[in-house]
Amino acid sequence: MAQIRIRNTNERIEGEAQVKAFLDSQNVVYEHWDASKLPETLREKFILSDEEKAAIISTYEEEIRDLAARRGYEIWDVIALSDSTPNIEELLKKFEQVHTHTEDEIRAIVSGRGIFIIKSESEVGYFDVELEPGDVISVPENTNHFFTLMDNREIVAVRLFIEKDGWVAYNIDDPEFTKA
Repeated sequence: MAQIRIRNTNERIEGEAQVKAFLDSQNVVYEHWDASKLPETLREKFILSDEEKAAIISTYEEEIRDLAARRGYEIWDVIALSDSTPNIEELLKKFEQVHTHTEDEIRAIVSGRGIFIIKSESEVGYFDVELEPGDVISVPENTNHFFTLMDNREIVAVRLFIEKDGWVAYNIDDPEFTKA
């Protein structure tokens, strides 16, 4: 289950109802899919063949299609990142830059863990959303944010897109952001 850390105060928000209520107040969509649906052979596997990625999509096809119908997504894929990923350091540097998109950024975590760092429109400032398998999050368009891996540096996620070219990042130099 996702957890939130408010960076300015180090306050933590835990529990599905509390996390959802906070994220709702920030216009961030949060849902939870059944992580146990994933076949055992794909759990904790971070190097995936195209066939294994297709199996993940097939496993969550009902949830993906439901979400796509509600939110206007046209295409989706699976991303797997770990220390075995070629050029992982360059990818993380690219990911760890505060940016915005002209469409919302959504991820459904299948395996591993990751963090979205999101800027609130209120006095809350930046907050971290720590995600684990089953967590689904959609960061609104034009919202300062970035995504990165947790200490174990392993994640598999389904990403959904409105545009066929995926998200285009517009980097932001925000003086209010400081690395934690």
